[in-house]
Amino acid sequence: MKEHLTVVKHPLVQHKLTLMREKTTSTAVFRQLLREISQLLAYEVTHQLPMTTRRIETPLEEMDAPVLDGRKLALISILRAGNGLLDGMLELIPSARVGFVGLYRDEETLQPVQYYFKVPELLDERLSIVVDPMLATGNSSAAAVDLVKKAGAKDIRFLCLLAAPEGVARMKEAHPDVPIVTASLDERLNEMGYILPGLGDAGDRMFGTQ
Repeated sequence: MKEHLTVVKHPLVQHKLTLMREKTTSTAVFRQLLREISQLLAYEVTHQLPMTTRRIETPLEEMDAPVLDGRKLALISILRAGNGLLDGMLELIPSARVGFVGLYRDEETLQPVQYYFKVPELLDERLSIVVDPMLATGNSSAAAVDLVKKAGAKDIRFLCLLAAPEGVARMKEAHPDVPIVTASLDERLNEMGYILPGLGDAGDRMFGTQ
């Protein structure tokens, strides 16, 4: 992936995102839509995985068939909202290894505070996909990628549902080598650091909390 930012314009992605944005969408429907859209975004973020061939036998004859090459990729969720994307992606890539980065945003400084970190081994030999629904200020995302790099990861991609221009700029400044895949580049952040027009707090809407 060469582009720093890829916005997935697929009609199904855009339609499902619109349903998620609506404030009247229930928690159950929001959660289901997030699972569905995460699979579509996973399709985009993994479209250049390394391939090799394996000799197999079909019901009619033998053939050299394409299969994934290298170690199982790593999906790394930024807690807690990242788990919504993670669940859908694991349905598509069930053999993936899974890691978690626990960060919360200080509401006064908007800076990330770490409280948990656990990732798969041998990250230097895996593609690592860091997932979080919202790329807002970019501070938490950049901090999470910092931690993943320190753990050895060299090939990293970032997957989110929505991105703000401020967050994309922050990530490009901190990690120009990490491509971003998203369903939408929204307009801006408000004074509280939330994406506009956005869809509210993804974690609250996913888990039914306030």
